Amino acid sequence: MKTATFARGALAALGFVIIHAAHAHGLPKTQDPAPDATLSSAPHAVTIDFGETLEPAFSSIAVTDSHGQSVVDGKSAVDAGNRKRMRVALTSLKPGTYTVAWIAVASDGHRTHGRYAFTLK
Repeated sequence: MKTATFARGALAALGFVIIHAAHAHGLPKTQDPAPDATLSSAPHAVTIDFGETLEPAFSSIAVTDSHGQSVVDGKSAVDAGNRKRMRVALTSLKPGTYTVAWIAVASDGHRTHGRYAFTLK
């Protein structure tokens, strides 16, 4: 009886650890501009807030136009005051669709990546 109770408790604890670890990766919490947004005025930057602290040397944002040309103004950077936030300045954008591609390496070493688009009218 004690063994069965211990086993159930151990399985429950293991399940909690697995669930917590699955959510510990550096995934975006907010993105500005938002995915699939249609904007009436050009943004000056792309900012992404993540759920984990980022490693600045290995994390980046790239933004390209519909022809695959970069529209960033300088390098993307992790905010020194908030290492869960990454930002990149943009050049003057013309109407069109833009693709944001990001790579985030969390301080625990896990690498995540993704992409999304937004449109400027």
